[in-house]
Amino acid sequence: MPDPLGIHDLSFATTEYVLPHTALAAHNGTDVAKYHIGIGQESMSVPAADEDIVTMAAAAAAPIITRHGSSQIRTVVLATESSIDQAKSAGVWVHSLLGLPSATRVVELKQACYGATAALQFAIGLIRRDPTQHVLVIASDISKYDADSPGEATQGAAAVAMLVSTNPALATIEDPSGLFTADVMDFWRPNYRDTALVDGQESINAYLQAVEGTWKDYTEQGGHKLDEFAAFCYHQPFTKMAYKAHRHLLNYNERDTDKHTIEQALAQTTTYNNVVGNSYTASVYLALAALLDQADDLTGRPIGLFSYGSGSVAEFFAATPTPGYRHHLRTQANRDAINRRTPLDYPAYLTLHEHTLPTDGGNHHTPTQTTGPYRLSGLNNHKRIYETR
Repeated sequence: MPDPLGIHDLSFATTEYVLPHTALAAHNGTDVAKYHIGIGQESMSVPAADEDIVTMAAAAAAPIITRHGSSQIRTVVLATESSIDQAKSAGVWVHSLLGLPSATRVVELKQACYGATAALQFAIGLIRRDPTQHVLVIASDISKYDADSPGEATQGAAAVAMLVSTNPALATIEDPSGLFTADVMDFWRPNYRDTALVDGQESINAYLQAVEGTWKDYTEQGGHKLDEFAAFCYHQPFTKMAYKAHRHLLNYNERDTDKHTIEQALAQTTTYNNVVGNSYTASVYLALAALLDQADDLTGRPIGLFSYGSGSVAEFFAATPTPGYRHHLRTQANRDAINRRTPLDYPAYLTLHEHTLPTDGGNHHTPTQTTGPYRLSGLNNHKRIYETR
């Protein structure tokens, strides 16, 4: 029987600053309950001028390298929909900042918020070919919408890094997967725009259609029965979307949708996304981190993961925590990453939101605003310059 494959380690990072939704509500005159209750968000991470997907990705991955070393890492896959270059993978900069071996393949994957799951499955395929290697999967994104737009309250930023291997210490990724793709224009960002475009109701409809489609395929492929799952981690563009999704799944399966049943399945998966905001590709794995950090022992109990990327591509699969997994969690570090953020008022947030990098090819330095180990120090001749502290 082949060795199990899955997530050996998981670490995440977020930004230097945070905008509480109380400040956003005060700015636009909205009842804060619209945010706290209506969409289930308390605050959102805001990147500093010298932060981007590379600095967050490196900060998320560095503790994994410290714990396990890099000698077995043969591949780095960075998933993002906030790409900073049309040609070069952001992972190459991360590879450099982390000092990884040159005998490494590095690639960037994109399909909206689904990309990290594609990266995870790609990693599993590589390890099936060569069980001795490890694959470093990183999801890193900055969710950004126009100021004073309906999407503004759902912004956020984070990176999740996962070490994928045989005999994983955290969770086994199981076969089969349920898959679904449909050509939908619910959310998109043309190359000429810095902020995304979204059709809110169409996006919710497409998401729920994908829940049905992936579950139907998952059951047809012989997956677990609904009652066998200990909890469910959904992609969370806002945390109340997970509740809509699970209620829809229960209805589809003709099950009760009482509040207690849904809370029991989801509540512990939303606590990080609730204060970080939408982290796109990282979101469902931030939900997994939150669940593992808070739940009672889940050893051997399958967790359902639903990964959705607008446009749309989705996957449903199971991850089962392995014996002793709680000894390998980074619970305090995860909480520290959230608690270390400096709160902003709305004007200070808006200054960062409107900040853009020059495009003239000159030599430009970014202000030092961060205190973390990596920063974007500037641009020179259209080249991004990073530094390690």
